[in-house]
Amino acid sequence: MHAEIEEIRTALRDVIDFEIGLDVVSMGLIRAIEIGESGVKITMILTSPMCPMAPFMLQQVHERATEVTDKQVEVVLGQEAWDPDMMEEEAREALGI
Repeated sequence: MHAEIEEIRTALRDVIDFEIGLDVVSMGLIRAIEIGESGVKITMILTSPMCPMAPFMLQQVHERATEVTDKQVEVVLGQEAWDPDMMEEEAREALGI
């Protein structure tokens, strides 16, 4: 994996889904981090399409990524439906899934 992608992914572990209490990476909400000539594109999904924290979480993802890269960062909301199977094993265990 590209070192800069890993650095961004690590930084995004600081962004917590407050309704669940786990970070967006562990939850599987970060679906893609792409680095191109024009900058960084992060595709993120939500646990629920009606998530009241969506604007705040998207802003936090943008801010954290911007802190660790000198490239322009774009965060887009993907349309993929979240499923608990997307979670990292440790996150599933923490929630008893």
